[in-house]
Amino acid sequence: MALRVAVVGATGNVGRELLNILDERDFPADEVYAVASRRSVGREVSWGDRKLKCQALDDFDFSKVDIVLMSAGGTLSKQWAEKMGAAGAIVIDNSSAWRMDPDVPLVVPEVNGEDVMGYGKKNIIANPNCSTAQLVMALKPLHDAAGIKRVVVSTYQSVSGAGKAGMDELWNQTKGIFVNDTPTAEEFSRQIAFNAIPMIGSFRDDGFTDEEAKMWNETHKMIDPNIKLTVTCVRVPVFVGHSESVNIEFEDAITPEQAREVLRNFDGVQVIDSPEDDQYITPIDCAGEWDTFVSRVRKDPTVEHGLSLWVVSDNLRKGAALNAIQIAEELIKRGVVTPEKVSA
Repeated sequence: MALRVAVVGATGNVGRELLNILDERDFPADEVYAVASRRSVGREVSWGDRKLKCQALDDFDFSKVDIVLMSAGGTLSKQWAEKMGAAGAIVIDNSSAWRMDPDVPLVVPEVNGEDVMGYGKKNIIANPNCSTAQLVMALKPLHDAAGIKRVVVSTYQSVSGAGKAGMDELWNQTKGIFVNDTPTAEEFSRQIAFNAIPMIGSFRDDGFTDEEAKMWNETHKMIDPNIKLTVTCVRVPVFVGHSESVNIEFEDAITPEQAREVLRNFDGVQVIDSPEDDQYITPIDCAGEWDTFVSRVRKDPTVEHGLSLWVVSDNLRKGAALNAIQIAEELIKRGVVTPEKVSA
């Protein structure tokens, strides 16, 4: 008997990607349940060539599943994740609700896959922020190779990070501008079409946003608390795919050539970097892909041991749905759940 999986938030951007990737990766699920709010009950979503009818979160029996892939927002996660875990399911949560909980592992499998074994205290494993997931994919192998002292990151984050409503707002504003309609900002603090907004999340007392704080806090939890990290997060008029400009100062010397080789040898990273051939990756190039892409690796001459690079990834995939399913695959790999060992 294969595993039984519930996708909570099945009608959202990430929920739909979860269902797509479960099918694409031939995840060993015998039963997949689509779970959503009451207003979505009966609505159909696709899992491969199968149609699933959404069931209500309030009424669903989580004791009948082994894994919950949850992407329903932090408020609902705080309300439901521990209840799901107490029913016997292992919850892989995509919200920010549990990431910094000391009893909940925060995992990118290529970076710290062994940490999934800490799931047992609450039966919850947290997915990192989408922009953090791709950042640590680039930082981890470089940190192992030369020791990272300090990182400066500027992100260029797509509107899909704000959900379907964010994508709709970019689409509607863009269409409207061409017929002289006045753009209305609802999901974002400013007009997003033909613009860039240097604020994602909410401002903190120190002038940073909570989105920026997530990136250093989560990097510290997954890689090394001694890495100094400063971040500016920017929303840009791109539908899918987050980009990051990353400047790194190392403890030891490392050349661009050595860095490219280290990154090429790290599972889940592709290096597309040939300036002489005008080769580099943009968000459009990475949409729909599983890997994190690194381009424009070059020496930073302003510090003794410094490199600058460009990191791009599909935020709905590696930044969310794909990483969650990879966590589930890591649980299978380590024998926590298997097609032969299912919950009673």
